[in-house]
Amino acid sequence: MNKGLNKVLLIGRVEGSVEIRRMPNGRPVAAFTLAVPRTWTSAEGEHFEETEWFNIVAWGSLADVCEKLLASESQVYLEGRLQTRSWEDAAGRKHFRTEVVAQDIVTLSNFT
Repeated sequence: MNKGLNKVLLIGRVEGSVEIRRMPNGRPVAAFTLAVPRTWTSAEGEHFEETEWFNIVAWGSLADVCEKLLASESQVYLEGRLQTRSWEDAAGRKHFRTEVVAQDIVTLSNFT
């Protein structure tokens, strides 16, 4: 059997509010955006910064923790995995969304 690895490690800031929904079975799911900056210097010494935006989802008790502890601009360390979902809209167009399914989140806001 071939082994695989799907692991994402991110440090960034929560952008906007954490959205909480309940599945029909009552299981909570949290969704939010994480902004992760990256800086680098060119060979000519010019400094650059760009921000990558990640769609994050957390399920179950981790969703409850997100609802209670995370606010806009909270800095977090996140471990998770990538997942791509697809669906078809009413017009028959296929859509795709790649998101990070959180498995562990540590708030860092109190440490900066």
